Amino acid sequence: MAQFMPLADAVAQNLGSGDTAAFEGFTHLIPHASAHEAIRQGVKDLTLVRMTPDVIYDQLIGIGAVRKLIFSYAGNPGVGLLRRLRDSVENGWPHRIELEEHSHAAMANAYEAGAAGLPFAVFRGYKGAELARVNLNIRSVTCPFTGEELAAVPAIRPDVTFIHAQKADRKGNVLIEGIVGVQKEAVLAARRSVVTVEEIVDDLASHPNACVLPHWTVTAIAVVPGGAHPSYAHGYYPRDNASYIAWDSIAADRDTFLAWMKQHVLDARPEDFASRTRHLRSAA
Repeated sequence: MAQFMPLADAVAQNLGSGDTAAFEGFTHLIPHASAHEAIRQGVKDLTLVRMTPDVIYDQLIGIGAVRKLIFSYAGNPGVGLLRRLRDSVENGWPHRIELEEHSHAAMANAYEAGAAGLPFAVFRGYKGAELARVNLNIRSVTCPFTGEELAAVPAIRPDVTFIHAQKADRKGNVLIEGIVGVQKEAVLAARRSVVTVEEIVDDLASHPNACVLPHWTVTAIAVVPGGAHPSYAHGYYPRDNASYIAWDSIAADRDTFLAWMKQHVLDARPEDFASRTRHLRSAA
């Protein structure tokens, strides 16, 4: 049953060093505030899972919190590569992380398998691709009915999934509107889940096709207005493209990166996210 609590408590109670964690959001509703709180609490040796890891994973990797990354495509959206990820892989700074790369289809199916309680996902994919040469978790199975050879990957079952959403009602039901990636599946696949929201409302007023996570699928809810910044929250604020562009030069230099992290993450608070989106809200 969902419990309402400050974000610091939600992270402390649900994320520990050595955990497998997913911070999910597909260009939209990315849980930056939760990732920053995890960094402030000093968790280490994380196995991070995500489709399209971007700036928050660059920050987690650069600060030394990550042991392994399970992912499909990594980059700074619309800008280029993730410089802290690349520095880790190529130069071992602050240490060298392990990589397990998949396709988007494999990640989506693996989350669905985890949500269904299955040990692995089966799908058509990887035909002609060479990822299996470097990823031993890409296997094949033969369909017992048709004899067709299909791809298989392990189910994803995070210890904890973090997402950001627009609203929760007072019972703890959560509404996600706009672009929905694999947030629903990532929550259902996880042993625990933490949701930051823009606001708490009496009634979600959702339409019939809305994505609503029932209160019994959510472990903790924290109210963090602006908690997806610099990504966007449909209906609340647009994407802060300037921040993504600026990140490229910030992350390019180790000392500049560490100074930025101290000012904007280590010495900051969840409440600071609201001020970061104030100018965006007026333009929404």
